[in-house]
Amino acid sequence: MTEHTHQHETARLLKPEHPVGIVGYGAYVPRYRLPAKEVARVWTDGTAGLPIIEKSVPGLDEDVITMSIEAARNAVARAQVPASELRAVWVGSESHPYAVKPTSTLVAEAIGASTSIQAADWEFACKAGTEAMVAAMGFVGSRMAPYAMAIGMDTAQGRPGDALEYTAGAGGAAFVIGPGEESLAEIECTYSFVTDTPDFWRRQYAKYPEHGQRFTGEPAYFKHITTAGEAMFQATNTKPEDYAYAVFHQPNAKFPQRAGQMLGFTPEQIKTGLLVPRIGNTYSGAAIIGLTAILDIAKPGERIMLVSFGSGAGSDAMVLRVTDKIAGKPQLATTTEQYIERRTEIDYAAYVRMRGKLTMK
Repeated sequence: MTEHTHQHETARLLKPEHPVGIVGYGAYVPRYRLPAKEVARVWTDGTAGLPIIEKSVPGLDEDVITMSIEAARNAVARAQVPASELRAVWVGSESHPYAVKPTSTLVAEAIGASTSIQAADWEFACKAGTEAMVAAMGFVGSRMAPYAMAIGMDTAQGRPGDALEYTAGAGGAAFVIGPGEESLAEIECTYSFVTDTPDFWRRQYAKYPEHGQRFTGEPAYFKHITTAGEAMFQATNTKPEDYAYAVFHQPNAKFPQRAGQMLGFTPEQIKTGLLVPRIGNTYSGAAIIGLTAILDIAKPGERIMLVSFGSGAGSDAMVLRVTDKIAGKPQLATTTEQYIERRTEIDYAAYVRMRGKLTMK
């Protein structure tokens, strides 16, 4: 990358006028698990390579709305802030249940938020969750609102027999964004890098997404993750060893590990937030649910780098600093690890039924 490009990106660093951060957070992962070996048994007689161990699958009564409500309740419980104090509820997803009807209004009402509130659904493929977080930072950082909620949540998508059937999971996270002095982790700044790259899409009325194949890796995922990460290093005058943890979007197990290596991070720095082998790629929740796993064990003073990725394509990078308020915090909500450990294994037939793979009419 050229020096000119770096200067161009540094000038576009986003930093709130007043300090903001994560006051409360919560994850949600459905109970059901489909082993990757079960997908291989059905489609390749068990001969396919297995990019993950297993993936999470929503139950028959679960969708982005119900899962967002669970994560939001966890976030409010940890924040110990009444939901009525929220001035925005924003839900990022690429699998909203309705084509015309917001997810956010149902979530806001279910958690007891005021009707005097901003509610909206966000879309940018897998970075819709961090997109909502950046918007919430602007709301709180400008003092237009004391607290705002940002959610990233998705359900499993994937054509039968497609590579996504091995990796596309379900779940996500919610964050209450508030004043820096109340935060468990202050968000010091963000940086976004976007281009028009045709790597992955789903057209209106299409049931399953499609791949741009050769665009998926180098010009899409790796270019955007590393460009955003490198720009953040320069803008904050930091280097990989200044961070205790790094978490990236997780379409599979190999991509985030390679991206971390390209940026100079060690496997140990990436390990805690790397959840995809056990729950799959949770799309809009893939990077941010990794952040919740880190916050569950983080210590005051530790720094975290988060870099999301959304197909189409773009990345949001964030630098977070864990505050003293995280120390000694009682367990006010289910941890991310507890959700992952709570599992009921299903076979491919149950998965087909739960995900509506059979067209009955």
